[in-house]
Amino acid sequence: MDFQLNKPYPKPRVTCTNTEYAKILLQDYAGELSEDSAVHLYIFQNLILSKQYPEIANNLFHIAVTEMHHLKLLGETIELLGVSPEYVTYDTHFNEKIYWSSQNIDYKTSIIDILKLDIEKESHAIKEYQAHYQIITDPYIRELLLRIIEDEKIHLNYFKKQLFAIQKENMD
Repeated sequence: MDFQLNKPYPKPRVTCTNTEYAKILLQDYAGELSEDSAVHLYIFQNLILSKQYPEIANNLFHIAVTEMHHLKLLGETIELLGVSPEYVTYDTHFNEKIYWSSQNIDYKTSIIDILKLDIEKESHAIKEYQAHYQIITDPYIRELLLRIIEDEKIHLNYFKKQLFAIQKENMD
């Protein structure tokens, strides 16, 4: 199964440097519910589920690889906007850096809890990308955000199907 749309990603480009746009993208890059957090989460889940649910575990690994590609594209875009692609976000009140932390990961181990969490995280990611699409007017960044959203929808649908199948299996 493919966990990304069979469509090329746009090359990271920007119309001009813009630190405000970079700070917005840093939320998607290294915030609490970011691509970086998704990579770590899905690798953790891959390890936890590998014995009992090897197919789901393997698919989580492939989803993590797709999220890693998103991370790279966002990092390149942030750098083009004139900001170092560090794993940080910014406190909106004090403009201070908040470094990414492994505390951003929810270490659930039950398959049902994991799938519900993944549905929640992917749904939130889609909403955040859509909100950032509305704020950012740079056409190149908007194109990238739309392309990432397409992959996130594939992930969301996969997790929903898996949850339905596991719940149905538990009812039988």
